[in-house]
Amino acid sequence: MPAAAYLEKLNPEQRLAVEHGAAGAPDGGPMLVIAGAGSGKTTTLAHRVAHLIAGGADPSRILLLTFSRRASVEMIRRVDRIVGEALGVRSREGGVSLPWAGTFHAVGARLIRDHAGAIGLDPQFTILDREDAADLMNLVRHELGLSKTHKRFPAKTTCLSIYSRVVNAGAELDRTLGESFPWCAAWKAELAALFGAYVEAKQAQNVLDYDDLLLYWAQMAAEPALAAALGERFDHVLVDEYQDTNRLQSSILLALKPDGRGLTVVGDDAQSIYSFRAATVRNILDFPGNFSPPARVVTLDRNYRSTQPILSAANAVIGEARKRFTKNLWTDRTGGARPLLVSVRDETAQASYVADTILENREAGQLLKQQAALFRASHHSAPLELELVRRNIPFVKFGGLKFLDAAHVKDILSLLRFVENPRDRVAGFRTLQLLPGVGPAFASRALDAVAASPAPIGALAEVKPAPRVAEDWALLVSVVSELADAGTGWPAEIAAARRWYDPHLERIHEDAAVRQADLAQLEQIASTYPSRQRFLTELTLDPPDATSDEAGPPTKDDDYLILSTIHSAKGQEWKSVFVLNGVDGCMPSDLAVGSSDEIEEERRLLYVAMTRAKDQLSIVLPQRFFTHQQSARGDRHVYAARTRFITTAMLDRFESVGWPAAAFEAGARKPEAQIIDLRARMKAMWR
Repeated sequence: MPAAAYLEKLNPEQRLAVEHGAAGAPDGGPMLVIAGAGSGKTTTLAHRVAHLIAGGADPSRILLLTFSRRASVEMIRRVDRIVGEALGVRSREGGVSLPWAGTFHAVGARLIRDHAGAIGLDPQFTILDREDAADLMNLVRHELGLSKTHKRFPAKTTCLSIYSRVVNAGAELDRTLGESFPWCAAWKAELAALFGAYVEAKQAQNVLDYDDLLLYWAQMAAEPALAAALGERFDHVLVDEYQDTNRLQSSILLALKPDGRGLTVVGDDAQSIYSFRAATVRNILDFPGNFSPPARVVTLDRNYRSTQPILSAANAVIGEARKRFTKNLWTDRTGGARPLLVSVRDETAQASYVADTILENREAGQLLKQQAALFRASHHSAPLELELVRRNIPFVKFGGLKFLDAAHVKDILSLLRFVENPRDRVAGFRTLQLLPGVGPAFASRALDAVAASPAPIGALAEVKPAPRVAEDWALLVSVVSELADAGTGWPAEIAAARRWYDPHLERIHEDAAVRQADLAQLEQIASTYPSRQRFLTELTLDPPDATSDEAGPPTKDDDYLILSTIHSAKGQEWKSVFVLNGVDGCMPSDLAVGSSDEIEEERRLLYVAMTRAKDQLSIVLPQRFFTHQQSARGDRHVYAARTRFITTAMLDRFESVGWPAAAFEAGARKPEAQIIDLRARMKAMWR
């Protein structure tokens, strides 16, 4: 096979992006690939990585940053296949290894651990997930007396959100409070003290939270000597989903490659929808101008997913955006119907319309799995869910619990984290209180003794519990000692942890048998990691879904409808898509119209929803819907207008219909109402 034959399947723009710069050498200047929805972004990025390797680049000197760990695994699989094609080899032992492929947070954790000694960290640090970080924030909050203030003080999750926004957005606390948490602004001084104490607590316990993984990396990159060492480690840096990065992540990249040599970022400004995570569309809009000469911009605008009528409507919507890279998606799929704007009476009628249509599609041969209902906020699907249950239509709603949110999995992981780092107070607190008879006060005293001792495991064994706890305490000390000794070996250690935990699982949870399935899956996952440290780090950063929280009966069906928020639907595609509540107040959300930036992000949300559809797109417009801020017996409702993002000028790209059709026919004759004389009946009751 000719060396370049593997590139022949790419279109000209994709090939331009893949071949930018000299293959195998980091002398290509910075490049921004604007990859429109459905334009083959992943294919292009995988081919670029493979093209570099086929040209002689060292895979161990390629840094590939992806949105999720699963995305990096898929990328490596594709790169391996493409390199095989390029080199004319069907299968190569071991395949391509990209040791530095992963998320920003996962790569950050590795680099921080590698340089821990140079920045004053103990390399045995453990990582707190969001819930554990909130718990630690709450402990500090309580110690500072902020849980007993005369006026309402922000809850732990709010405090953590404020802290996280300040760190990731690189903004001042004043500004963050004013823009995103105005009701907390009066507590600025107390919050600053809380965050300072929270940082001290993390350092004392040798733990990092998610935000630290970026913050420490960025601070390392700000030091000239460390920045040079980090930058020289990689010849090529490639970033996927660049529109979803925050200011901290952007600063890391610019510090790694200040001149842009070997730097490629891929993304779509029109799909930047994660500002609530401190992502900023400015990163991708400003990227070319960060370098001199400016970065090369390659635009992928050929869509392989949707029909042209769907793309024409989506192009019209995003064409109204104030600031964007100009592109108009096009496709060879020129047939198909225009998207529908479906006017219905209310949310109940909306649910009936969607249920009717998906069943009609199913009878026409379209699987339920090939159809999806998308919505701006999770509660928007409530009437539809009731209708689907009534009609026995199975469905799965995106956004279930993650492993780390399931109590029984957190229990096992807390034990392992406590063994890995006995100063991790949150993990120790949770583990000790699994024992019947151990409360917060005794757990605190025990952990104080552990933290004060140079031999923490030995100190745990010397703690004297109450007689009724003695037997369980001895078993805990035994398993902690066994795991800390590492004689059991990994992944056998997790089996030992499960044996200790089993009686507690049976005692605490009535559905222990169901939860055992999660723990068996956890043990299976553990076997794919080389060590306890790698397992705890990577599982915390990218947890899989928890089987015990699945919807039950629907997932046992061989086919089911997809319900999803628009945020969760990003990157997905279906043959038929129904966008619920396409009206002002829901899209844009009435909570997201405080600034022009917020409104622009809401426009991008609608664009993302529309571009998930391959063949059929319906935007449903309930004319009347009930507000959700009312009592169960309330009847508060509002009349809504079509979303402002679909203007009168672009209506020719849609087909406007009413449902049920008869109710919206102009001049439809109304049946004559028969008058019943109830007044006479009321009088007759008393005669």
